[in-house]
Formats: sequence, C-alpha cells, structure tokens
Amino acid sequence: MTPRKSTKKPTHRSPKTANEDAQAYSHAVPAPNDILAALEQRGVPASFAALARSFDLQDEKTRRGLKKQLAKMVTGGQLLQNRREEYCLLKKIDGITGKVSAHKDGFGFLLPDEGGDDVFLPPHVMRQLMDGDRVAVVLSGTDRKGRPKGELVEILERGKVTAVGRFCSERGIHYVIDTSRAREHYLVAPVDTGGAKDGEMVKVEIIAYPTNRREAQARVVQVLGAPDDPGMLTTLAIESFGLRTGWSKQVREAAKSCGTEVRESDKQGRVDLRSIPLVTIDGIDARDFDDAVYAEPAGQDGTNGWKLIVAIADVAHYVQPNDALDTEAHKRGTSTYFPDRVVPMLPEELSNGLCSLNPNVDRLCLACEMKVSADGKVERSKFYKAVMRSHARLTYSQVNDIVCVADKQARQDHAAVLPQLEHLYALYKAFEKARRRRGALDLELPEVRITMGPDNHSVETVAPIHRNDAHRLIEECMIAANVQAAKFLRKNKLPDLYRVHPQPEVDRFEELRLMLQELGFKVSAEARTQPRSLNKVLTQLRERPDFPILATSVLRTFSQAVYQPLNEGHFGLALDAYTHYTSPIRRYPDLLVHRGIAHILSGGKPAGFEYNLPAMEKLGKDCSMLERQAEAAARHVESRYKCIYMRDHVGGEYEGVITGVTHFGLFVMLNDFFVEGLIHVTSLGNDYYHSEHGGLRLSGERTGHSFGLGDTLKVRISRVDVEEARVDLQLVDEQPSDTSKRPARQKARRRRR
Repeated sequence: MTPRKSTKKPTHRSPKTANEDAQAYSHAVPAPNDILAALEQRGVPASFAALARSFDLQDEKTRRGLKKQLAKMVTGGQLLQNRREEYCLLKKIDGITGKVSAHKDGFGFLLPDEGGDDVFLPPHVMRQLMDGDRVAVVLSGTDRKGRPKGELVEILERGKVTAVGRFCSERGIHYVIDTSRAREHYLVAPVDTGGAKDGEMVKVEIIAYPTNRREAQARVVQVLGAPDDPGMLTTLAIESFGLRTGWSKQVREAAKSCGTEVRESDKQGRVDLRSIPLVTIDGIDARDFDDAVYAEPAGQDGTNGWKLIVAIADVAHYVQPNDALDTEAHKRGTSTYFPDRVVPMLPEELSNGLCSLNPNVDRLCLACEMKVSADGKVERSKFYKAVMRSHARLTYSQVNDIVCVADKQARQDHAAVLPQLEHLYALYKAFEKARRRRGALDLELPEVRITMGPDNHSVETVAPIHRNDAHRLIEECMIAANVQAAKFLRKNKLPDLYRVHPQPEVDRFEELRLMLQELGFKVSAEARTQPRSLNKVLTQLRERPDFPILATSVLRTFSQAVYQPLNEGHFGLALDAYTHYTSPIRRYPDLLVHRGIAHILSGGKPAGFEYNLPAMEKLGKDCSMLERQAEAAARHVESRYKCIYMRDHVGGEYEGVITGVTHFGLFVMLNDFFVEGLIHVTSLGNDYYHSEHGGLRLSGERTGHSFGLGDTLKVRISRVDVEEARVDLQLVDEQPSDTSKRPARQKARRRRR
C-alpha cells in the first residue's frame, strides 16, 4: 500500500542550524561560564533584564543573542527558568537533570545526565511527561521498593515533535496509540485525522503536550498503511527513530550530474592501479563495495614481508563540502541496514554505482600502500589517489573455500586471482599473530542473519552468522589501513575524527569483576587498563556455553566508541591511534577522514583545512549520535522480525542456555536461532525461588531445584508478542544440566583464526 500524505501541513518551525546559531552569537554575547558566574555572584535568581544590565548589553542584536544563549542553557540543564521567568542555578535547588524513560503502566524513570541511580517518577508526575523528555527533578524520598523518587521541577525540552502509531476510532473519538514501549496516547480532532481509517498506522505531529488536566493532542500528517503491509515494521522504525529517507530534487540532480562512468579527465594525475589484481571480498548480499585489497610478497615466500594495498572508493571526489550531496550525507551520518531494505547515506547512483568498486570497471580510489614485515608489523605506508579496476567480486564463503578449505573446484574457478589470495591469507596469519601480541580483545560474538522470503515480507530463516578466516582477513587489512590513516592525520596535526574507545569505567568494571568472581574466575585490577590481561579472562570464559552473554557483559563495561578530534586510542583493539577510513560510502566520518588525507596530499596545511577544531568536535558528536540512532533502529526491527519467525515455532521444544537470572525468571538463549526468551518464575514449578550467588542463580526452597547462568535447559515456546518483541518460554525438563561446577580454569579450545 502506498503511504498517503495528509494535505495538512505541520505548523512547527525547523530549529536553526549550528552555523546560524554561531552567526547569531558572533556579537559580544556572554559565554555560558560567564552567565553562571554572574548568577553565582548575585546569589539570587535573575530576570533577563537584570542579566542584560549586568553585562551592559544595550543594542538589540546582543540582547537577542543573550536570550538565545539563556534558552540553550535552560535546554541543556545548566539553568532553570522559574514561574516568574527568572533564571536560577540548578545546583541551588539540588536539581537533577536527565531524560525520561516512560513505562506503559503510567510510571517512569529519570536517567540522570551525570549517571548514577535512576530516579523513579510516579504516575502523577508522569501525567505531564512523555518518553524522551529532558527534565529537572528534585528528590522527594524513596518509593516502596527503596528507589530514589523525584518530583518535577521543570520540563527542559520535549523529546519529540512527531510520533507513529495505530489510529483508533471509537464512537466518534479519534486517538493514536504510539508504537514506543510507553504506548503513549494522542487525541486527534475530527478535522485532523488526515483521512485515516480505524486500525491504520499513521504518523502524527504533536500539537499540544500533556498536562495534569489534558492528554496530548496530535494531527495526522501521513497515513502509512495497514499493520500487516509488507515492510511496515521497518517503515514504523524509520519514522519512530527519525531516519531520513527519500532524496530532494537538488540531491537527485547532484547525483545524476556525476554520471555513470568515470570521466577521463578525472583519471588524470592519479596512480594507475588497473593492472594490479585488486579484489573485493564482502558478504553475499552486499551491494556497495567500499574497499578492495591486494598483496604480494616482498621476498621469497614472504620472508621479507609483503606489500599490501588497501584501495578505498574516492567518495570525496564526488561529494564536495557543503554541496547538496554532502549536506544530506551529514544529516544521515551513516547507512542503516534492515533485513528488508537499506536506508543509504548516499543516493544509489553513487553508493551502488559510480563510487562502488564494482568488478571490471574503472573506479577512482584513495589507496593506502603498506610495507608489512614478516611478523605482521606495518613498517611504512603512503597514501595516494589512484584509478583502479576490481578484478573480481568475491564473497567470504568463496575465499574461505579457496584458501582455507582449499576446495579444488573453487581454486580452479578463481585461478586468475588465486596467487594473490594466497598472499593475502599468509599476510593475515602474520597480522593475527601481531594482534595477539599487542593484546587486542578477542570478543568474537555470533551475529544473526535474517533472511527474508521471496516477497521480502515473510521471514525465511533466522540463523547465526559463523565468521571464517576470510572475514578476519578483511578485518585485519581494514584495521591496518585505519591505523595508518590515524597516524597520517596525527603526524600532520590535522583536526579530523579519530575512533576512540575508552577503557572500562571503574564502577562498571567492579560490577563485572564481582560477577565473574561468583562464577569462579579471578579478574586482576590491571584488566581494566590492560586489554591483554582482560583477554586472559576471556580465554577462560570461552569454554562456557554462555560465553556470548558473558562476553557481552564484558562489552557493557565499556563506554561506546565515539568519534572525536582528540585522539585517545582504542582500548578494544589495543591501539594508540585509530580512525575510520575504509567505508566512506556508508559512514560520514570516513568521508571526513578522506578529505583530511586529500588535503595534505594536495599540499595543504592544517590552518587551510575546510574544518577547524570546534567544527570537527561538533561533527564528531553528530556522527556518534547518528550512529547510535541507526543501531537502535536496526536492533528494534531485528528483534521484531525474529519474533515473526518464532511465531511459527510456538509449541516447539528446543535447547537453550540461561543467559540471565532475575527475581522474576530466567532469560534463555535458544541455540538453534540465537533468539532470547523468558521463563517466568511462575513456570518453574510450585515452589518459592530465591536468588543466590550474587543473583546468578535461582533455587527452589522446597524442591532444591537450582537454575544458574550457563545452565542448559530444554524449553517450549509458549507465546510470542511481536509488538513487545517478547518470546515466552516454558520449562520442559525439571532439572537443568548444571554447568556451575565446571572448573573455572580448564584449558580452552582455541578457535581457528
């Protein structure tokens, strides 16, 4: 069904861009720290007029700038504005700022900006709040469960201006129930229905937010279709998470103007790599090819190492700073991949066409050529612009069959590139040894591939992806090139983006250490700062059936990797400098890194670069936020497609591993599907169950039955809820296969690398 757009136009205005804000503050407007200092000195709340007088702001422009600055500080939680419209210091009222997480049962929690315990928000507080709002609260004691409880001081910023959900019409009353976990309601006036019919999925614009006396109100701006329309799950996620789709006329025209073939004039002045048998190695369903690789020995059988070329699509040649393509790419930040479609960062004319390193056609690239020693160390490298021609489009499975399995037929079919694939594999083995020496974390977690049916609507299979040495080969080549790009930027002192992964936070690491101690594993204090020490623990954990969940627990002790111009190294990879250079078709930070390298190659100096440090800091924050948004949207859809698949398996019995123990039941990962479900405590038998061993086991008071992390169970799928992304399980076996007594320090089988 084709989505129908309402003829009603949204009334809200788009916020100003960062550049416009910067221009507005180009006059003598006090900085935030100066405003905070002035209020501190006054000791009492101050009106706008009083603050303007204290800074001697008399002309209209600077007064407008001050008003905007104050508004930003209120939104950011640095200040509050009371009912007399005076500005107050938050710390003077013991306020806590953060984001609201709403629950469908009417209560909610404040997730504090500064971290720490969540604050319970009772229903009477939540009546005027919505999921995602930024607010300030003060503590007002504890709830009946002992959790800190808050009362609302101020709503700093509303979390959303649009929502998607199901349109309902009952006895002349129209409303929308949104698809978020909070299941928020919006009343819709008869004139604002946009032609929606009962049960249809719609997008609404919020025209009035909830108060203590009134529900939120909205108008329908787009009818998306029926709930069971093909692709509706993904469509709802795209709208809910605010992903940008479609292309403006300017973007389409800009993409079309690039042409479909590389112009002869664009090949001039570049190194000609077309005779070098570069190949791409990707997944079978890949459509855009960013990278190609080639290796040859520098001496007999690689005794003197190898020459490695990593050629990356030269997207920066076609996407220029601040043009229509660049502006849209910046707003998207990344391509987002769903089981049934891709929301690309660039139009397909570029992402799948002119920029993609498709086989047997000329393409522009930015190449990193490296001399790698026999022990896997990059001794020197250089970057240059080139023109290339991919000699083969290979898949991971094909390369694995050719060089790892040594399948005779596969080797015959690809005889033309066989020698260089063998060189790449030998180089990978050296890289793998170097990786182990430096102590990079060995966290190879299984991923799931969801295969859609021929109609691209039904789910055909849900199965774990098993990585092979071909995956690792490409990964190591890309890491090597990314490291050299980071060192090149650092050497030339250029303000650009690094990929930074901090070491674990102290509190989170201590929680992990205590959990692993309960399981019988000793974790040294130095494991928080030394990846090599943490790897020793991971090696011990690898034999457990619940290794994936334990490895995930290790991952959760880290802060997320971010993009920023300050290089602080990458803890997980055990590297002191790292960036993203190898995927400019689908990641905006990589495009910025390409621009930085190209600027230096053309003889430019740091002062003459398109971006200064403050601009790059903002770009880093933008890209990090957009990356998290895309990942959240993809996880949301993946979890629901898994449920659609599991719906056809209700009643089936399967083996699984306990991956989580809570007071209300057990989370179990089904081995066949890598899908997690819940056995509620009431399904464990007629007994009272108590938490033991630091919350890692549930034990029955009467029966003595005990269920712990890592135990294997046989379960039955009893119910699947697609909307809630929930799979309910029932226990088939009374007693689990207990793995808790397995020796903690048994020798781990080494996985093939």
